[in-house]
Amino acid sequence: MIDFKFADIGEGIHEGVILKWHFEVGDNVEEGDTLCVVETDKVNAEIPAPESGVLKKRGAEVGDTIHVGETLAVIDDGSGDEPTEEAPKKEESSDDEDDEKKTESAGETGASVVGAVEVSDEVMEASNEHEEQDDETSANTKVLATPAARKYASDKNVDLSKVKGTGPQGRIMKADIDAAGRDEVPSQSDAPQTSSAQGRVFPMPSLPKENTRREKVTKLRKSIVNAMDTSNALIPMTTVMDEFDVTELVQFRNAQKSRAESHDVKLTYLPLIIKAIILTLKKYPVFNASFDHETDEIVYKDFFNIGIAVDTEDGLIVPNIKNADQKSILELAKEVENLAQAARERKVSLEQLQQTTFSITNYGAFGSKLGTPIIKHPEVAILGAGAITKKPVVDDDRVVIRDMFPVSLTVDHRIIDGGDAGRFMVQLKAYLSDPMTLLLS
Repeated sequence: MIDFKFADIGEGIHEGVILKWHFEVGDNVEEGDTLCVVETDKVNAEIPAPESGVLKKRGAEVGDTIHVGETLAVIDDGSGDEPTEEAPKKEESSDDEDDEKKTESAGETGASVVGAVEVSDEVMEASNEHEEQDDETSANTKVLATPAARKYASDKNVDLSKVKGTGPQGRIMKADIDAAGRDEVPSQSDAPQTSSAQGRVFPMPSLPKENTRREKVTKLRKSIVNAMDTSNALIPMTTVMDEFDVTELVQFRNAQKSRAESHDVKLTYLPLIIKAIILTLKKYPVFNASFDHETDEIVYKDFFNIGIAVDTEDGLIVPNIKNADQKSILELAKEVENLAQAARERKVSLEQLQQTTFSITNYGAFGSKLGTPIIKHPEVAILGAGAITKKPVVDDDRVVIRDMFPVSLTVDHRIIDGGDAGRFMVQLKAYLSDPMTLLLS
């Protein structure tokens, strides 16, 4: 008998909601069959069966929340051994020892294998597991705490890196957080809800119950909320806007459409824009960097993972094209098409959401011209692409009709100044105004 636990699938995920079960109790399952789909604040994970057998018990039903270390399913594999009984599932345990056992069982005895992973979010919060410690400990000592303790510390606004753990192997317990909280922060028992990213108080004004309706946000939307809070709290942003004459780019794309179709690829403007951005990033590498505000260091990246914002029914998702600088225009076009389809079908992998270095959001897909895109931390820039339209412009004292492309570039003003943004835009305009440079560079 197999007591199959919901295991930690990475990126700080410590709970999920059952979206769908593929098997009923009593059904035969084969190893690798998808048992259920679990929605987390990062991804929707298809959980496969670890062994073949008969499904004897489902640990949670559709709509229920399941935590790391709790029983997801009991499968009779014919061994005859009975699984160890667990304590009833609780909304939030107050017993640190239970938290420890859950975490250990998830890592040691309930190791789940995650199969195909679908997307529920483009946003990954930065981990605090390697914060600097005081002089008595190593600067890279890992903070040991259960997911429940981490959430408890977040709710209490307590920095775990400054808490001394009294549990096994120095693990931080809730009592340790309470002790640290009494020294570090005032009591918040009567305080209104605060934003963890900004540390400010935002009380909700009272509203009449009549003519109002409340709707709980989805986990994806909650992740977007957290990401936007983080970005706005950490990054002082400024946006530069311009309009490029891309008449020759339009002609080039129209001339190459049939060639692309012969390779079963739909050639849009986006892969051409991506190619121009990569070439510009190579000339101005700070736009492909990150800023570590704790060490006051600019982290330059020698790889180019270009994020593509995709509008889905559930919210905005930003998967990225890995090593985009190593791909041809047609290969970029195929990647854009595949990523967009996977995002809309909720089949983007967790790996495709990670390590983005620069992002693009395409307002033009909806006919919009300009916007002020928000940077996704820890990136330092994002490009907003508007709709290409024909407009009368003055060229050598003559009014002519040209294809014009509105562009907005939002940058992290901590490390990128207005002059830097202006030079980036001039170079990008040069590439897009003369598409042959995209093939020759």
